[in-house]
Amino acid sequence: MSTPEERMRELGIELPEAIAPVASYVSTARTGSLVYTAGQIPLVKGELGVTGKVGAEVSAEEAARQARICALNAVAALKAEVGELSRVVRIVKVVGFVASAPDFDGQPQVMNGASDVLVEVFGDAGRHARSAVGVAVLPRDVPVEVELIAEIS
Repeated sequence: MSTPEERMRELGIELPEAIAPVASYVSTARTGSLVYTAGQIPLVKGELGVTGKVGAEVSAEEAARQARICALNAVAALKAEVGELSRVVRIVKVVGFVASAPDFDGQPQVMNGASDVLVEVFGDAGRHARSAVGVAVLPRDVPVEVELIAEIS
């Protein structure tokens, strides 16, 4: 059985550096065997590639790609907290916020971008409960934000 880091190398997935908080919060909070990540936006090397509402300026397919970036940023925060990703017993819960045009109702499909990469990285331990919530606006006008809860050993 390969480690999550080995799977990422095999898949050509580069884990970014954990993003430092930009306001009055911490990137992760640990209680017992659970680690909660702060909401992660789709920053790549400090830059946003896409802004706007899904179903208006941003397609659902592009938003799913952005959700994948958010999930990888959450994994980076998790790794910064616990050291080795092999300590992750499972991803317990993912919450995704999708900045949506008023008539857009494809939030679950957008969040598949995050869910799918978590299964790629963690295998069955990446399967999780999830909420996909449509919202009016997100920080910096990003189309999606993702947070997760992980159980660690």
